[in-house]
Amino acid sequence: MAVSIIIRRTVKDETMAGKLAPFIVQLRSQAAVQPGFLTDQTFICLDHEGEYLIISSWNTLDDWNKWMHSEERMAIQRQIDGLLGEKTLYRYYEPIVGGIPPRFQA
Repeated sequence: MAVSIIIRRTVKDETMAGKLAPFIVQLRSQAAVQPGFLTDQTFICLDHEGEYLIISSWNTLDDWNKWMHSEERMAIQRQIDGLLGEKTLYRYYEPIVGGIPPRFQA
């Protein structure tokens, strides 16, 4: 089942955004040719200036993890986190089958 990776970054100003842009383009270009990559979308937050959200969809979590932990990706990510001064936040999601949320046992 496909998974969606939610990636959140906060960019402090336009100067930082300009420095960050080439690394983001490089990540997106390289991700697009990885096995299991489906699509991605980037959003800017309307009520929190500088916050960006990326939704990256993959065939499986294993496909994402192979890309996530690849040397080429980690090298770029270290540069991004260094510019941001903080670690990029990741969350992993999968669709709920039939749209019915699971019941949690007490």
